[in-house]
Amino acid sequence: MPLPFPILTPEEAAALIQNGQTIGFSGFTPAGAAKAIPKAIAAQAIAEHEAGRPFQIGVLTGASTGPSLDGALAAAEAISFRTPYQSDPLLRAQINSGQVRFVDMHLSQLPQIVRYGFLGPIHFAVVEAADITAGGGIVLTTSVGASNTYLNCAQKILIELNRRHPPTLLGMHDIFEPKDPPTRDAIPIYTPSDRGGAAMVVVDPRKIAGIVETNLDDEAGGFDSSNTVTEKIGQNVAEFLVREMHSGRIPRQFLPLQSGVGNIANAVLAALGERREVPAFEMYTEVLQDSAIPLLKSGRCTFASTSALTLSPAMMKEFYTDLDYFRSRILLRPQEISNHPEIVRRLGIISMNTAIEVDLGGNVNSTHVMGRQMMNGIGGSGDFTRNAYVSIFSCPSVAKGGKISAIVPLCSHIDHNEHSVQIVITENGVADLRGKDPKERADLIIDKCAHPEYRDQLRTYLRLVKDGHVPQSLSLAFAMHRHYLTNNDMRNIEWESWR
Repeated sequence: MPLPFPILTPEEAAALIQNGQTIGFSGFTPAGAAKAIPKAIAAQAIAEHEAGRPFQIGVLTGASTGPSLDGALAAAEAISFRTPYQSDPLLRAQINSGQVRFVDMHLSQLPQIVRYGFLGPIHFAVVEAADITAGGGIVLTTSVGASNTYLNCAQKILIELNRRHPPTLLGMHDIFEPKDPPTRDAIPIYTPSDRGGAAMVVVDPRKIAGIVETNLDDEAGGFDSSNTVTEKIGQNVAEFLVREMHSGRIPRQFLPLQSGVGNIANAVLAALGERREVPAFEMYTEVLQDSAIPLLKSGRCTFASTSALTLSPAMMKEFYTDLDYFRSRILLRPQEISNHPEIVRRLGIISMNTAIEVDLGGNVNSTHVMGRQMMNGIGGSGDFTRNAYVSIFSCPSVAKGGKISAIVPLCSHIDHNEHSVQIVITENGVADLRGKDPKERADLIIDKCAHPEYRDQLRTYLRLVKDGHVPQSLSLAFAMHRHYLTNNDMRNIEWESWR
C-alpha cells in the first residue's frame, strides 16, 4: 500500500525551507545523517546568494555529520548557527573566524534544551529513516542521536527514506525520551542491555511534509591506522585496568566501558580485547567504531549500547550480513539516554576519552588549540567523565614532531577540571591522580606522562612556584604556549624571561 505522504525530490523538499529557520537534522557522526536534502538546501542557498538574497539556517544535529550535511552547507555559506558538535574542516574555519555562531554543548543536555525552547522553535526536522508507516511510525537508520526529539518538537518533518538500510533494522533501537521536570521519573536502565522505550519514533502523520527516497551510504571516513604511540597508549590503559581489577578496585566481572572516537580509542579497545586477564565486557557508550565489531563477533564484548554505528563501508556490509547476530548484541539509543549522567553513575562506567592537553593540576583541554581555535567540541566526554566510576584521559605526550608538549603548566582552555579527571595516560605511563593533592598530582603527571624532553623544563616551572595550595604562577602558566607562538616550539624555554 502506498504511503499517504508526498514523494518529493530533494530540491522540492529543500524549497520548503526558508531563510532564518532552524532545522534539526538526523546524524550522530556521519552515521544516520541526512544527506540528500542538506545538499539540495546548499544548492538553494547558493542560488539565493547569487540572486542577491540572504539565505542561512540554524543547524542542529546530534553530533558531527558528514560532507553532505555540514560540508555542503558550510561550502554554500548557508549556516548562521551551529550546535552541539562538528568536525568539518571548512565549518571549523568559519566558526573560528566568527562567520558561524557555534555553541559547544554537552551532548546529553541538548535534547532537553531543545524541548525547553532555549534554542527557539524547530521549524523542520530532516531525518533519515529505514522505514515509515502510514500512521507516522519512523524506523531510524544507523544512529538515533537527537532525532527523536527533533521529530517530536518540529513544526514540520521531512524524511529521507534511505533504501541502503533495510526495514529489518526495526527492533535495534530503543527510543526513550524522559519527561521533563518536575514530573521526571527514573530512567529504567539497570544494565547496558535493558530497554526502556519503543522500537520506533511515532509522530503525528499530519506533520510529515514529504518523503525523499534515497539509496546512499553513510559517509564515515575511517581513522588513521594505529602506530607505536597509540598502541603503547592502548597497552598502558589495558595494563592499568588489569591492575585495578587485581587490586579489587574494579570487580572481577568488570564494568561497562565507554570509549571516545578516533585512532586512540580504537587502539585502546584493541588492547583490551587482546588482554585475556580482562574478562568479556559490555559497552555503554555513544559511538561504536570498526574496532568494536570484531570484539562483538569474538565474544570479547558481549553487548554494546550506543547512539551511533560509525562504521566503514566494509564493516557496515559485514554488520548487515550478520544482522540477526548483532540484533541481540547492539542497541541504539537517543543521546540523551546513551550519555545520561544518571545511567553512567548507576552502571559504574569506565570512561576513556582523549585530550588535546593536560595540565599539572589534572585539568583537561579537549576542544581548543592554544585556547582559541575550536577543533570539534566537547561532545559526550563531559557527560561520562563527570559521572564515571573511573575516568581516564589519554593522549600522545607530544605533537608536531615534539614541538608541542601535551603536558603543560596550565591548560589554555579547560573542559574537564581536576575534580573530574582521575587518570591521565600517555605512551610514557599512567598518572593515577585519585587521592592526590595538587603538588602530588603535578609530580606524578611530569614523572609518568610528560615526554622526557619536557620533564626538566616542567620541573623547573614547579621550582619557581613557591607558595599556595596549587603550584601555579599567573605570570608563567602560559609561557610554554607563548613560547610556541613566538618560536614555533615549546622546548628550551627560559622561564625567567617570561616573568
